[in-house]
Amino acid sequence: MAEKYEIKEIEVWDGNYAMSQALRQAQVDVVAAYPITPSTPIVENYGNYVANGYIDGEFVMVESEHAAMSGCVGAAAAGGRVATATSSQGFALMVEVLYQASGMRLPIVLTVANRALASPLNVRGDHSDMYLGRDAGWIQLDAFNAEEAYDMTLCAFKIGEHLDVRLPVMVHQDGFLTSHTAQNVHPLSDEEAYGFVGDYKCVDEMLDFTRPVTYGAQTEEDWHFEHKAKQHKALMDSRTIIDEIFAEYGKLTKRTYKRVESYHMEDAEVAIVALGSSVETCRLAAEELRAEGIKAGVVAPRCFRPFPFDLIREALKDVKAIACLDRSSPGGAMGALFNEVSAALYSTQSRPMVTNFIYGLGGRDFSVKEAKRIFMEQKAHVDAGHITTPIQQFSGLRGPKLGFFETKRS
Repeated sequence: MAEKYEIKEIEVWDGNYAMSQALRQAQVDVVAAYPITPSTPIVENYGNYVANGYIDGEFVMVESEHAAMSGCVGAAAAGGRVATATSSQGFALMVEVLYQASGMRLPIVLTVANRALASPLNVRGDHSDMYLGRDAGWIQLDAFNAEEAYDMTLCAFKIGEHLDVRLPVMVHQDGFLTSHTAQNVHPLSDEEAYGFVGDYKCVDEMLDFTRPVTYGAQTEEDWHFEHKAKQHKALMDSRTIIDEIFAEYGKLTKRTYKRVESYHMEDAEVAIVALGSSVETCRLAAEELRAEGIKAGVVAPRCFRPFPFDLIREALKDVKAIACLDRSSPGGAMGALFNEVSAALYSTQSRPMVTNFIYGLGGRDFSVKEAKRIFMEQKAHVDAGHITTPIQQFSGLRGPKLGFFETKRS
């Protein structure tokens, strides 16, 4: 029996501590982990909870992030509730096993403190690792602040373990900007949190010797296609389950979440689409511009995978000009979020003007002032009746202004 942990109605937690508390309250059976900045405190705290008797679990220290996710796969296949954490290069080392976890339909929860990928080496936050995992077959949830990091982690267990889903789930937060920033958090009691997540339901556990099962079988061309199609269908069908669980969590906490969050979008003419902590920056900018008579709004995908094409299309259908903010180096292409949003809008009748801003790489600051500038640039497009700048620009870059894919098309 786990020791009683004292928790207040209002706590001051950073994002990492908030996520670790969610792991404790969910009574995770196994955490296999290897430390990496800025995610280390998540699993370090879990190890402390185990050592102090606050949780009846196992903390497995391994030799790499590849081994960490491999350990999680084994523990989940054996029938345990399993989680871990990582960032950046550690995430990159996990990638091979991420595909194993999703292909085996194991509901592992991976908490990610998003950080830039080397080289050059950088420990600060951007979304390079989030984007790296976007096609690995995992559900991806995004937290914009510390309280949301807590909430999304609890929801992740219930979503991934749902019998109509059975898929792994990543919960993302911005490295340092959220992971290490202390904010007010209104946690559930241990009883409420565990009651929401529920007891773990084993499905095809390998340790049930009365019913032998196989994981990681080889299929080749005869059955591989069918397996991947079923996996994709489960991922797309999870959208309904995510909505239901967000609604259930909202009734419990009075904190409502949606797969796409919209702010001031009822009559917006110009909008920014963003992820992570920058969403709150853009919201402040939109509020200030509203006071100046500019109809600005913000759209934020809470669920990056499965990507909510229909909800994005609906949220932006009446907007005239849109800036998509990508906090990751595009690597010779348009930003990933820009591509997703553009694809969602391509078949709409309105066909709004869409531009791409690469910003905040390696933790570069993104200010309300800069968000307002981007909004006003969209207003200039609307006034001119066409895009007046390069479609893709770097925002906040020192030195010469760089833009790509020039256009004057109306």
